[in-house]
Amino acid sequence: CIWDALSGDLVKELKGHTDSVLSVAFSPDGKQVVSGSHDKSVCIWDALSGDLVKELKGHTGSVWSVAFSPDGKQVVSGSDDKSVCIWDALSGDLVKELKGHTGSVWSVAFSPDGKQVVSGSDDKSVCIWDALSGDLVKELKGHTDSVLSVAFSPDGKQVVSGSHDKSVCIWDALSGDLVKELKGHTGSVWSVAFSPDGKQVVSGSHDKSVCIWDALSGDLVKELKGHTGSVWSVAFSPDGKQVVSGSDDKSVCIWDALSGDLVKELKGHTHSVWSVAFSPDGKQVVSGSHDKSVCIWDTLTGDLANELKGHTDSVLSVAFSPDGKQVVSGSNDESVCIWDTLTGDLCKELKKQSLGVTQAPSATADEMRIAAIAMALLRTADPDTSQHEQETQTWQMPGRLITPIPKQQRVWDQVPIQPPWACPNCKGNLSGAVGITQASKGKTKVY
Repeated sequence: CIWDALSGDLVKELKGHTDSVLSVAFSPDGKQVVSGSHDKSVCIWDALSGDLVKELKGHTGSVWSVAFSPDGKQVVSGSDDKSVCIWDALSGDLVKELKGHTGSVWSVAFSPDGKQVVSGSDDKSVCIWDALSGDLVKELKGHTDSVLSVAFSPDGKQVVSGSHDKSVCIWDALSGDLVKELKGHTGSVWSVAFSPDGKQVVSGSHDKSVCIWDALSGDLVKELKGHTGSVWSVAFSPDGKQVVSGSDDKSVCIWDALSGDLVKELKGHTHSVWSVAFSPDGKQVVSGSHDKSVCIWDTLTGDLANELKGHTDSVLSVAFSPDGKQVVSGSNDESVCIWDTLTGDLCKELKKQSLGVTQAPSATADEMRIAAIAMALLRTADPDTSQHEQETQTWQMPGRLITPIPKQQRVWDQVPIQPPWACPNCKGNLSGAVGITQASKGKTKVY
């Protein structure tokens, strides 16, 4: 969905995906939107007319991350099929398929000059690729678990990565050397970003904290405490003076990046907040939630400027257009919506023919998140996860097979989760905790 950031009106509802929309982004000129979906497709949409410009087919697994190149001429995508693809945004042709990862690719990004692509994978590696030749320039090794989030520094000289291993790493993009390993989080790091001047890094973690780090020294500058649930998404304001975070605790928080003080706690969502972003002028914040809504907030007053309703399931990804006049959102309801921030009207409903996917449905985005949380806990309870690889399938996470078990078995660890998730093979919902238990024959299972 594309929304008007001022009025809250729904500008465009882009329909055509046949499964959850996991990632959305505007082109640099704001004229197009790219979306990646659980249905294995990448779509480019006209933000004005709502027409489907191109459907980029080639991936054989869910597309977790998409981004435009700085000049808007190419799109990069990362998938469950272990590949990174570079596409021609005009023709829709596959320019390069970057092969080398041995696990799902969770996060991708172009360098500021568009000459390189960085990717983070379930295989524990960060890869830097030549966007022109498709060659693997550097494989950055050091993480001991899945890499969930990656980003280039504003000057393109460094890369930051966040991982299930609880660490944040800063790498030299030229040499591939590990510059700094930032340790302090006690849970998986879901989201990382550089400040606009490249001097700091912000990270959000399963440990409920937001950390600001000095990118040069690696020192922890500030630990921002206040959230009572996992922090899924973080971002710096355009001037670098503030940080925004979205959490499982249903809140959006704005922090002073210098003092570490909580400036505003934005309350209104009734479930987990998956994605947050600042507007280009820094005056507004947009958030997407499991409560199916997109909210636009005034960063000065903390007031809810607009609540954009239209999605019928979790909103997993949100972003402002480059001019700040529109918002795009991707949802578990299979739609991409463009909203007019002034009027809030829905201008277009974008449709394409069904992809005709006939195989049995794979896990939903929410189940994948549950699996990720559960596996993070599992490592805490039992570092040797090799025994869990062959368990009966309920939720599918690349390389991870998780199954429900009777609740009477001993619980090793628990964490609150919000909101309730349906359990496919057992009665009721997963509404109180993700638990780790000791099952028969020494096997460890997750419910």
